[in-house]
Amino acid sequence: MAGDMKLAVLIDADNTRPGVAQALLAEVAKYGTAHVKRAYGDWTGPNLKGWKEQLLARSIQPVQQFAYTTGKNATDAAMIIDAMDLLYTDRLDGFCIVSSDSDFTRLAARLRESGLTVYGFGERRTPAPFVAACDKFIHLDNLIPEITSGRTGDVTAPEVPLTQPSPRHDAALRTLLDQAVDAVSDEEGWAPLARVGHIITTQHPDFDPRTYGHAKLANLVEATTHFDVDRRRAAEDKSAVVYIRRTRPSTR
Repeated sequence: MAGDMKLAVLIDADNTRPGVAQALLAEVAKYGTAHVKRAYGDWTGPNLKGWKEQLLARSIQPVQQFAYTTGKNATDAAMIIDAMDLLYTDRLDGFCIVSSDSDFTRLAARLRESGLTVYGFGERRTPAPFVAACDKFIHLDNLIPEITSGRTGDVTAPEVPLTQPSPRHDAALRTLLDQAVDAVSDEEGWAPLARVGHIITTQHPDFDPRTYGHAKLANLVEATTHFDVDRRRAAEDKSAVVYIRRTRPSTR
């Protein structure tokens, strides 16, 4: 089960703002236990001051990486080397790569080729190839509903609220849901919501109901007003299983 997974959390501190640390680790806990937590960067400089305050509080191990040459990201190389070392220990089930940098695209693909699950975490500006290379990609903007303008290390930078799309009028979302429902629906058009969500995430790893202002997929589906929702219980002590289908035109 996903919640029992042993995970390594590798954070590109040069490319991730420190204010997300608490929400990030809470999100990771949904998928498994973080057996390894490391943050990479040049800790001798002032840019990571905000992260330094998070290390002890979150039990994150700092990994020092000097910037040997201007214009070359030594932090990325250090993360990749460590990831491969951890891969060959054969004691992990998956990796959480925290960065908005496309340099980790090949690493994510390589880890998946070895049968491990890869969760990516980054801001909405993360390049599409890195997003697609992950099993699931979580936008940090959805964990903290504010984005920081300016440099990542500037903790005093102004914060700008995100604008959330309207589910009811989002044609792309409607098409995405329609296609997934059609793929797994029965003869009456009903589809298990869990399978619908799985299909969408497989095709679009960064799909997240929180992007649209809803914590759960069921709430998002209901907000579109384009689907019937049926919550079925097999027994009183069992959780309801949610099914959805396209709303059929009235026969009146």
